[in-house]
Amino acid sequence: MADRRSLLRGLAATLLAPPLAACAVGPAALSSEVARHYGALQDGGFRVAAVPAAYLGGRNRRVSVAYTGPEPAGTLVVDPFARVLYLVTGPAAALRYGVAVGWEGRNFTGEGVIGRKAHWPPWRPTANMIRQDPELYAPYAAGLPGGPPNPLGARALYLFRGGRDTFFRIHGTQEASAVGKATVAGCIRLFNQDAIDLHDRVPVGTRVRVRDAAESARLEGRLLEGRDGYLQDA
Repeated sequence: MADRRSLLRGLAATLLAPPLAACAVGPAALSSEVARHYGALQDGGFRVAAVPAAYLGGRNRRVSVAYTGPEPAGTLVVDPFARVLYLVTGPAAALRYGVAVGWEGRNFTGEGVIGRKAHWPPWRPTANMIRQDPELYAPYAAGLPGGPPNPLGARALYLFRGGRDTFFRIHGTQEASAVGKATVAGCIRLFNQDAIDLHDRVPVGTRVRVRDAAESARLEGRLLEGRDGYLQDA
């Protein structure tokens, strides 16, 4: 693993990066269905770059799947250990999204609700983040407005429990290469195209279930991380 200073430099570069260029996917690189889901688009005055085909492996791509969990239709189920998110759509059926997960995304389990939603949300590091990592976060103490290169991406869903913000976020990302992987920083991140799709499907008040490691192992089976950083069946 890269040393801590390298990781901080990498995240800082992401925060300061210009809007993503339209360098990603040519029409021949993806099927028409996937291109429709993950092609470049204009949204809220910003350009969202296409997701490169190399990052759209089977577990990363939005897809309808059979669902074995007990939750009813309309529930969001986050599995940070399997690096997927489910929107339960009916009996034994769900939409599955690939996600990136950081330490913040692995520090919450149990239930909550979507307390609010935001388009191109602003971002500001907390006082605790600045205290723990001043080199990384102090330059952004005043916050960043919504839009590229804001690390919350195109949409954010804010998880509340007991009427209070948990600071657990489901949001877009400017780093398409992170989806499907476990990284040092961040909550639950989706391709911006998937963050937009999910935001439009779920209302405020949606129930959210975040699995713990034991639930994940029981329902997803044993998964191993490959040398490329992606999970695969054991």
